[in-house]
Amino acid sequence: MLVRLLYTLALALAAPLLLFGLYRSRPNKPSFGMRWKEHFGLTPKLNSNDKPLWIHAVSVGECLAAIPLIKALKTQKPNQVILVTTTTSTGAEQIAKLGDLVEHRYMPIDFSFAVRGFLKAIKPSKLLIIETELWPNTLATVHNANIPIVVINARLSEKSQKNYAKVQPLFNLIHPYLSKILCQSQADADRFAQLGVASQKLTVTGSIKFDIEISDEIRAKGAVLRTKLGQNRPIWIAASTHKREDEQVLTAHRQVLELYPNALLILVPRHPERFDAVFELCEKQGFSTVRRTSSIGVVDKTQVYLGDTMGELLVLLGAADVCFMGGSLLGDKVGGHNVLEPAALGVPVIIGPSYFNFKEIVEALLKKEAIFISESTDLLAMTLHSLFGNARHINYIKQSLLTFGQANKGALKRTISQVL
Repeated sequence: MLVRLLYTLALALAAPLLLFGLYRSRPNKPSFGMRWKEHFGLTPKLNSNDKPLWIHAVSVGECLAAIPLIKALKTQKPNQVILVTTTTSTGAEQIAKLGDLVEHRYMPIDFSFAVRGFLKAIKPSKLLIIETELWPNTLATVHNANIPIVVINARLSEKSQKNYAKVQPLFNLIHPYLSKILCQSQADADRFAQLGVASQKLTVTGSIKFDIEISDEIRAKGAVLRTKLGQNRPIWIAASTHKREDEQVLTAHRQVLELYPNALLILVPRHPERFDAVFELCEKQGFSTVRRTSSIGVVDKTQVYLGDTMGELLVLLGAADVCFMGGSLLGDKVGGHNVLEPAALGVPVIIGPSYFNFKEIVEALLKKEAIFISESTDLLAMTLHSLFGNARHINYIKQSLLTFGQANKGALKRTISQVL
């Protein structure tokens, strides 16, 4: 009890800064409008009297992972009411694309009064948490309301395990509230066990991100975009890049242009509020740049195509020959992003040296010689040179990626069997 009290006090002190970051207006960031009240437990009731299945997906990445799960759940139980909560407005924007398939509310902040207000309005039957979003007061309040809590697609990197170990008394307080933890890999399950989670609560179901389905519509849009960008030019995409990573990507692209003057870089920043700044960076560095949202078309002299939209990454990936996955050239700050999306399209992947968020998947792909690690901009450019000069190698990698993805499907089915 004392541990939670100290945690709540620390959260209260930090809350103004956290809320400022959440609500601060930024370019291309959707507004919360009057719905900010939902963060404080002033939650509108649902239209249905049935108890909903509550799924929490904090932001865009978790929302994209949740979408195939939601669709599969609705296929098995069409009348099941599903409520999705997100913390961010960008996450809410992704869930809105599901239309009437789900209801959406904003997640209450981690104060007991806010969570109680949410539970009183929603009355969920069960809470499914995507990946590992564990808030002590939320878990305690939900557990005390006799609502089962299941963490799905759970991952726990070595870095995260060490961070939790530093606050072991707090983790000891929260993990008994969890009914099940459905892990992406045995390594994840082992790390949870080392933190004290009972073995009977741990199940390895695999990553539901392997069950990504690329629709014919997405493939067609990617093919159309490729035609617009240029069929006979080398095209690579830098996906989900971060601040101070864009500069490194542009440096590598400058080297690529020395050997392939007609090469095109599709640059896709991770966060929409950075779209304008990245466009200005490209122009300042002298690159002929066209934004996806611009009415100006791509021409032969265009060197950078800025992906300044949300929810179109698969389309943009489908127009590229090679993908560099961002969040991996910044030391241990981010730990890489989802390499399974380009892999599902058969697009060869290059990643930087920091990929702890997807360690097991990257290592499995390394064994298949289907992914490349570049520890510097020079190595990134050299790898791109090598791939662009060997179409046969690209085709070989494409087949390896597609085979790898197909062999690892099934996590979605295993997950659903554990939560219904």
